[in-house]
Amino acid sequence: MTTPFKRPADTYSPLYFLASLGAGGLSVTFFMFLFFWVPHPNQPVPVFEDIWAAFSQGMLPLQAAILIAWAGIAVFAFLNVKYLLWNLSALSAFKKTEAYTTLRNSNAETTLLAGPLAAAMTINALFIVGMAFVPMLWTIVEYLFPMAMVAFGLVGLWALRLIGDFLGRVLSQGGLFDVTAHNSFAQLLPAFAISMVGVGFAAPAAMSTTPATVAIALVISTFFAVAAVIYTLLAAATAFASMLHYGTHKEAGPTLMVIVPIVTILSILFLRQEHGLHVTFGVHGAEGETMIFLARMLSVQVVFLALGLLVMRRQGYFADFVLGPKTSPGSYALVCPGVAFAVLMHFFINKGLVASGAIDKFSVVFWILTAIAIASQVLMIALVIRLNRQHFGKPALPEAVPAE
Repeated sequence: MTTPFKRPADTYSPLYFLASLGAGGLSVTFFMFLFFWVPHPNQPVPVFEDIWAAFSQGMLPLQAAILIAWAGIAVFAFLNVKYLLWNLSALSAFKKTEAYTTLRNSNAETTLLAGPLAAAMTINALFIVGMAFVPMLWTIVEYLFPMAMVAFGLVGLWALRLIGDFLGRVLSQGGLFDVTAHNSFAQLLPAFAISMVGVGFAAPAAMSTTPATVAIALVISTFFAVAAVIYTLLAAATAFASMLHYGTHKEAGPTLMVIVPIVTILSILFLRQEHGLHVTFGVHGAEGETMIFLARMLSVQVVFLALGLLVMRRQGYFADFVLGPKTSPGSYALVCPGVAFAVLMHFFINKGLVASGAIDKFSVVFWILTAIAIASQVLMIALVIRLNRQHFGKPALPEAVPAE
């Protein structure tokens, strides 16, 4: 009997939640077009009415940008939800296998945090879909914010429980954590997950007009932000020491750039908190301070992007796992840094340079810098198409072997 040919995704890993995460992140990159290019004077984010008015009355370039944004949000939000549901089903089946038991007793236990990470992104993506496509959404938004915080709270508890299981196991007694297998930034996935929950909680802080809602959102998002920073610093420091000793694990090479999405998420979280403090509690900040803050965060990203690309190029990662015949579910971690860099570039350009008066909006310099963000976005779209074809596409039939 011959063994049926399988797709790589049929050998399940929780890291396949990153396929959902990457698609959700790409929906955010398209929302940046609407967020920064469509006027929205009556609320802090553009909603369907603002977008439709801009589309109806705007010039052809703006109309084209809105159509592209609508299409991009719809396609990648759909893929985000599709792969989240597929992963939840696959994870349920995976939990009944011996491989799951082995995973729960190894360093790879933290890969389970990809689940709450992707789920938190889905909540954000669905909110973006609502703003882009649902008329009159803002009339009920104050009712939606508490519901969103409950949803993020449940995802946060899911993440914290997984982190507690892992840390409780490895810290309660020695010898359960393999330091020799800690030679990557894979252990930063828990920090990534809780930062995503934190930025979700920060959204009502920036957009709600109810002081109690803003205050609750500020406090809870601060908890998740502080926890994410502490976890990132500790996990990165110990991992870097292991990498200096053992070298970087080749298949986990993309994790070297996981700092990039964490920085984008925390930057947006802090900006949302700053806006909420300003509007609701009268705490004022200067645009120049925002510009230099974003410049510092962007600098951190460039450093880790350069480091990750250098190591992966030396190890031949792209030739093997992206362009070549080998597959690894961890390859989806490559999408997050490119998406995160594109998003933070939009914030740096608009909330930093334009808001401070350093450059004019829609000037030549503005579009040169914006082209960098769009180029990163387009590259990540191509990468997602490639990875989806590799991992989820129809398996090729094995070549026939002539009979002797």
